[in-house]
Amino acid sequence: MENKMNIQEKIKDWIEETLKIEESFVLAHPKDIKNGDYSFFASPKLANEFGRALSENKIPEIEKVEVVGSFINFYLSKKFFTESIKEILEKGEECGQTDLLEGQKIIIEHTQPNPFKEFHIGHLMNNAIGESVARIIKANGADVKTASYHGDKGLHVAKAVWAMNKGIEYEKAYAYGNKAYEEDENTKQEIIALNKTIYDGKITEIWKICNDGFNKFKNYFLTICRRLDTTFDYQFWETASGEVGKKIVLENVGKIFENGEGGAVIFKGENFEPKTHTRVFINSEGLPTYEAKEVGLAKIKKELFAYNQSITVTGNEQDSFFDVTEIAIGEVLPELKGKLKHLSHGMLRLPTGKMSSRTGDVITTESLIDQVKEKVREKIAERNLSEEEKEEILEVVAIGAIKYSILRQAIGGDIIFDFDKSISFEGDSGPYLQYACVRANSILEKADMSRLNLDMSEAVFDTWETTELEKYLYRFTEVVERAGTHSTGSINSLQAGSGQVEYAPHHIVTYLTELASIFNSFYAKEKIIDPSDGASPYKIALTQAVAYTLKSGLRLLGIKVPDKM
Repeated sequence: MENKMNIQEKIKDWIEETLKIEESFVLAHPKDIKNGDYSFFASPKLANEFGRALSENKIPEIEKVEVVGSFINFYLSKKFFTESIKEILEKGEECGQTDLLEGQKIIIEHTQPNPFKEFHIGHLMNNAIGESVARIIKANGADVKTASYHGDKGLHVAKAVWAMNKGIEYEKAYAYGNKAYEEDENTKQEIIALNKTIYDGKITEIWKICNDGFNKFKNYFLTICRRLDTTFDYQFWETASGEVGKKIVLENVGKIFENGEGGAVIFKGENFEPKTHTRVFINSEGLPTYEAKEVGLAKIKKELFAYNQSITVTGNEQDSFFDVTEIAIGEVLPELKGKLKHLSHGMLRLPTGKMSSRTGDVITTESLIDQVKEKVREKIAERNLSEEEKEEILEVVAIGAIKYSILRQAIGGDIIFDFDKSISFEGDSGPYLQYACVRANSILEKADMSRLNLDMSEAVFDTWETTELEKYLYRFTEVVERAGTHSTGSINSLQAGSGQVEYAPHHIVTYLTELASIFNSFYAKEKIIDPSDGASPYKIALTQAVAYTLKSGLRLLGIKVPDKM
């Protein structure tokens, strides 16, 4: 997709060509908007010389070049801001999209709940991150497929089926079976034997229990995904990946893999670069481990979708697992070397502490959403809304509040969910952004009723003083790029020559929150709808640009906007 607004790259190219600079430099937005729209640092000896050369060779988009100490500041022209607003209005809710990753085929695996385990807040965190990353990559022009991977075989299934066979209900079966497995040696051996029976795949009463559990899981998973506004192109299962992975591992014993103790097959990560550690790929019972299944999964994905990159989103407790499997896969399937990326995140915690599906101390996604809904209900109780309207608002605002809380910080760290902060309408929250968007839409509805139309004519701009709103709106496209490309420094900088993928939804969160704040200040200061004001139609155009940008950005975060709030 053509990206006419990539002024950042154009300025960078202009600086390089004019000053004959070959080394990398950082082009940044000054912290104070009064100091220009872009800035870069030069040595004190060269700053004045560079500033003079750039002033004498300005590109049309630059109004002024100013040297302040060692900083060279650039002020964009009023015409540039006019054109940037026009482009947002032309693109509508598709504004911000780029062609940065055009031609790339990327598959993103996330969420990955297993049958017999509840969809807890760890899955919710993974889903929010994976879904947003997928949307951001797609917005940057890539051909994107999404997938979820489920364990339909393995000890976790055997533990749950063992419990269900004893009359324990589906929802509690895994925790019950796991507790018995860890506490009683006889039960442990029963479950190990049951695991082998399940792997054999023969039609027995045990398999009927398995299938009943799988069917309940599929319906449950579909319901949760609808609620979270998530869809998947593929769902992969360990049965298939285990068969493929085991075959590949056995074919490479003596080459990549080695025989270990008790008939196991191992991969000695210490013998490959970068050095890692030894892991078992086929256990002493002859069954493929998670490691072997990961090998099979990589091959299955590639055969279905010839990807340039396969991204797997998991919690950071799996870092060491992927450190080894990515190297092993690269050795045994060399065509995939360098194409696998593990994107790991921290834990989502409530003030009460960590949860565990192993012990049954689980905080489910539904329970968290419902708790947040009740807190939002208190905030909107006095508003003149029907019960149906309230219920729609509660659902959308609660889920938006949770997703915002997850995505507002860089992927990797733990998050302690703050109920009160998450539902604040005062700033730095999902509801704050949703409310700003609803406010903009409400203004536009009133403008339509007043028969005031958008006006981007030259006559308006002759007398209009460029506001902070225009100076911020055009940056959305570069923020979308930033969320999908690696660069150093703050959200306000772009290092020339960068290009590695970062995947950072928090940059979009930061941008949208600041945009909403600027718009709210604009709204408080300006009378937007005023038939007697010649600039009113342009103010309406700015409001429409804000609404489009907020809606587009929130969609990239997987957050919906209610009709009312």
